[in-house]
Amino acid sequence: MFPFLWLSTEPYTVREARIHVRHIRDLLKSLDPSDAYNGVDCNSLSFLSAFTEGDLGETGKRKKKGADLEQIDCTPPEHILPGSKDRPLLFLQPQTKDSKPLQCLKVLTMSGWNPPPGNRKMHGDLMYLYVVTTEDRHVSITASTRGFYMNQSTAYNFNPKPANPSFLSHSLVELLSQISPTFKRNFAALQKKRVQRHPFERIATPFQVYNWTAPTVEHAMDCVRAEDAYTSRLGYEEHIPGQTRDWNEELQTTRELPRKNLPERLLRERSIFKVHSDFAAAATRGAMAVIDGNVMAINPGEETKMQMFIWNNIFFSLGFDVRDHYKDFGGDHAAYVAPTNDLNGVRAYNAVDVEGLYTLGTVVVDYRGYRVTAQSIIPGILEREQEQSVIYGSIDFGKTVVSHPKYLEFLEKTARPLKIQKHKVLNDKNEEVELCSSVECKGIIGNDSRYYILDLLRTFPPDLNFLPVEGEELPEECKKMGFPKEHRHRLCCLRQELIEAFVEHRYLVFMKLAALQLMQQKASKQENACPAVTENGMSCIEVAGESSKTESEDVDPKSKDVILNACKAVGSISNSSFDIRFNPDIFSPGREPYNYR
Repeated sequence: MFPFLWLSTEPYTVREARIHVRHIRDLLKSLDPSDAYNGVDCNSLSFLSAFTEGDLGETGKRKKKGADLEQIDCTPPEHILPGSKDRPLLFLQPQTKDSKPLQCLKVLTMSGWNPPPGNRKMHGDLMYLYVVTTEDRHVSITASTRGFYMNQSTAYNFNPKPANPSFLSHSLVELLSQISPTFKRNFAALQKKRVQRHPFERIATPFQVYNWTAPTVEHAMDCVRAEDAYTSRLGYEEHIPGQTRDWNEELQTTRELPRKNLPERLLRERSIFKVHSDFAAAATRGAMAVIDGNVMAINPGEETKMQMFIWNNIFFSLGFDVRDHYKDFGGDHAAYVAPTNDLNGVRAYNAVDVEGLYTLGTVVVDYRGYRVTAQSIIPGILEREQEQSVIYGSIDFGKTVVSHPKYLEFLEKTARPLKIQKHKVLNDKNEEVELCSSVECKGIIGNDSRYYILDLLRTFPPDLNFLPVEGEELPEECKKMGFPKEHRHRLCCLRQELIEAFVEHRYLVFMKLAALQLMQQKASKQENACPAVTENGMSCIEVAGESSKTESEDVDPKSKDVILNACKAVGSISNSSFDIRFNPDIFSPGREPYNYR
């Protein structure tokens, strides 16, 4: 005999009922791009189908070669074309054909009769919902411990008794399907269409979309969005001891995960992406709360632009020049662009990923005209003065500079991939201090014995096209284009992509010069002893190539001269190998004694 399996449903709680309603709302809004355009909870859905539609065709599948091959339209999309009298400017975000998904309900919101009175709580009522179907039917629903059912309440009269006929459903979708035939039909079609979408378009990412690039969408009623906006979570659960997340520990621990083989690397990268996504979402929410005035400053007596904030174990600072730190670099203009440069430096060092060297979790948020920098907190940094904490770099833009052998060891490993030259600077006592980064880069050992680097705003060398320097002449091509152009700040730096492209170009030049001179030497040696074609059919150039493979142990002194000449021609810092690096402190205020490449 086979035993019978009895399935029983767990009773709902207030929390689980709210989660259930939120999940239904997410399903109904899964094809609606309004959340992505408005940056709700940092959602930013992909527009993959909008860009691949020309390749995949209207059917969404690639056609075979032949008569039925669809003609591909290669014209640029309209949203990137310049405007004209006949065609106005469009928003930068592409428009999808299904921007208006199927409507399942007109209204799904919390009822004004919430919360349930005490006697109804004894009967198991958890909360009340108000629904308007597409058939214009107004329905009041009770969420109880047993499930969902219709009640007899109206907008002005409270009657919690079940409606007649009564439907008790454990799922809200099942109840709505019984109430509204249109909901049942459109919800099934919506789910089918959602499953057919590419996975990249079904998974939200934490990268926020700028509202000014997005089209204006219809503002619909949404109870969950309203609840998230006005529920007083700030200053409550994020400040309860033991309830907040230690972002710095999570970020650094994930980077310390093993990475010896492919499965370990995949697990590590997945964990890093998850923690960074959560941190970006929390930092964005906190930055908006700071600007909205919902977070108290840790220095409330200071001027508004000098105030700093801590919320949810995240440190927030505003993009203003406090205490004239950026006086020589452009004041508030430099202070506004410094967080972006710092973020680019953090990305660069994270990409190198040197074991034992740590960076802070960093998010830059622009909101309501303010630029907010959100960073994870180094353990113990708030318990001591900055002068006592910094053991590498400078806290006053080069007046006092210190170095540390352990930091030099770590940073030398990053110097080659980041093209940074090890150099010396003079402090206020005219003492030489060796650095392997910019002067502004600071090294702090946290209470967790980790080596942190921060303030990476000058990781890359300055751009002289926007930084006029006395005694430095630009090429004629640059002068004809109007360079150098005076910029409003002195933190203009070259992009990492340009540096990589420049080094790659110099490497090709280096290889061509070295190969040409080596071939000339080989040809001059063998032109008398080697005929045009040898007995086995090999040319003189092929013979030279074969002989060069066997001479690696005994290098010809003339070959050394060839490498030396090629290194000098391309500007390599080494005389025996190709190695181009840049001094990030060149042409910076106060660092003239060591302005070399």
